[in-house]
Amino acid sequence: MPRRNNILANIDWVTIGLYLLIVLLGWLNIYAAVFNEEHQSIFDITQRYGKQLMWIGAASVLALIIMLLEVNFYVFFSFIIYGLLLLTLIAVLFFGTVVNGAKAWFTFGGFAFQPGEFAKFATALALARYMSSYGFKLQKPKSLLTIAAIIFLPIAIIILQNDTGSALVYFSFVLVLYREGLSGVVLFFGTLFALLFILALVVSNLTLAIIMIGMVMLAYLVFNPKLKQFAYVFMVYAVCLAVFILADLVIKTNFETDQFIVAGAVVASLFVMYSSIKRRLPNYTKIAIVFIGSVLFTISVDYGFDNFLQAHQQVRINELLGIESNPMGAGYHVNQSKIAIGSGGVWGKGYLQGTQTKFDFVPEQSTDFIFCTVGEEWGFAGTFLTIVLFLTLFIRLVWLAERQRSSFSRIYGYSVVVILFFHFMVNIGMTIGVMPVIGIPLPFFSYGGSSLWSFTILLFIFIRLDASRLEQLSV
Repeated sequence: MPRRNNILANIDWVTIGLYLLIVLLGWLNIYAAVFNEEHQSIFDITQRYGKQLMWIGAASVLALIIMLLEVNFYVFFSFIIYGLLLLTLIAVLFFGTVVNGAKAWFTFGGFAFQPGEFAKFATALALARYMSSYGFKLQKPKSLLTIAAIIFLPIAIIILQNDTGSALVYFSFVLVLYREGLSGVVLFFGTLFALLFILALVVSNLTLAIIMIGMVMLAYLVFNPKLKQFAYVFMVYAVCLAVFILADLVIKTNFETDQFIVAGAVVASLFVMYSSIKRRLPNYTKIAIVFIGSVLFTISVDYGFDNFLQAHQQVRINELLGIESNPMGAGYHVNQSKIAIGSGGVWGKGYLQGTQTKFDFVPEQSTDFIFCTVGEEWGFAGTFLTIVLFLTLFIRLVWLAERQRSSFSRIYGYSVVVILFFHFMVNIGMTIGVMPVIGIPLPFFSYGGSSLWSFTILLFIFIRLDASRLEQLSV
C-alpha cells in the first residue's frame, strides 16, 4: 500500500489536467461542428458528439489501466507490443476496409479501428527499449540501421495501405535521435532535401540544375578561393551544364531528359572527386558527394510524387505550392476553412453561432478541420487559447522528459512530444493553408475513437513512467 501511495503522489497532475481540459474543449467543439437541432442533447449517442463522449469514457478506463500496470511491463513487452502492431498493420492489407482511398481500417459493425494510430506508441516503446539497451551507441552503423528498421517498417506498411499522411508522422522520430546525440548535420541535410523536394516540384530540372551547380561552385570557391582552382571547377561544371541544356533543348526523343541530368552530373562530379582525392582535397570530395546525392534525390522526387502519393494529395500539394489553383476543387477544404477562421474576428461569432459550421461549408469539420470551428465561433481569442494549451502541454512534457533518470523513459518521453507536436503543427497548418492537407487529426481534439485512444495510451504510458522515475527500470 505505501508503494502505491507513493506512485499516486508522484503522478504529474498538471499534465493530466491539461489533457482533460483539451479533451473537454475538443468535445464541446465537436458538438458545435455537427450540431443537430433535432438532437440537441450533447449526450445523444446517435450523434458524433455522443459517440465522442463514449470514446472519452473508454479512454479514461484505458488511462486508469495504464496507471495500474507495473512500470516494468512497458519495458519487458516493448518489442512484443511493437511486433503485434506490425502484424496488425499487415493484416489490414488483407482484411481491412477502404476509407477515403486508404485500406487502413478494421470495421466491426458500426465501429472502425485504425491500427496505424496505435503503431505510433508501439514504435516509441520499441525505439526507447533498443536505444536504452546495454552497450548501445548511436554512432555505430549497426545501431543506425536497426533504428532505421524500427522506424521505417511501419512507414512502409502504412504506405502500402495508401495512407501516406499517417506514414509521414513517423519521420518525426528523427528529432528524438537528435536529442540523444545524433549530429546536427543530419538535420541540416534533412532540411536541405526538404528544400530540394519543393524546388523539384516548383521549377524545371534545368533551372534546378543551374541552381545546384551555382551552389557547388560557390562552395568550392569558399573552401579554396584561388582563382585558378575556381576556374578549374567552373570549366568542369560548365560542361555539365551544357549537357543539361542539350538534353532539354535538343534531344526530345529516345532518351529522357532526367537521364542526361543524372549522367552529366554524376560524371562531372566523379571527375572532380577523383581529382580531389588525388590532390588530397577532402573538402572538394565531400561537396561533390553531396552534389551527386542532391541530383539523384531531385530526380527521384517526380517518381515518388507520381507513385507514392494519391491523386488528391498531389493536387493539394500543388495547390499549396501555387502550381495549381482551384478554390472549388482540391483547394475547397482549405479555402472554406480560411473563410471560417477569418470570419470569427477577435472574439468569434459565439458558441453554436458559426454559419460556416452550421451549413457544412467545411468538409470533415469535426475531424481534420476541427480547428476552423474554434476560429469561427471563438475567434482569435479561442484559437490563441487553444494553441497556448497545446504549447503548454508540449513544454511540460519536455520538462518531464528531461527529469527522467532512465534513458528508456527519457527517449519515450521525447517520442511522445515529437508525435503530438507533428500532429499539432500539421493539422493547424493545413487548416490555415500553410501545410498540405494530408488528413491527420488534432490530438485529443478531433472526433474519432482510434485517434483519441491511441494518443491517450501514448501520453499516459509516459505519465506512468514519470510517476516511477525514482525506481530502477529493468532495461
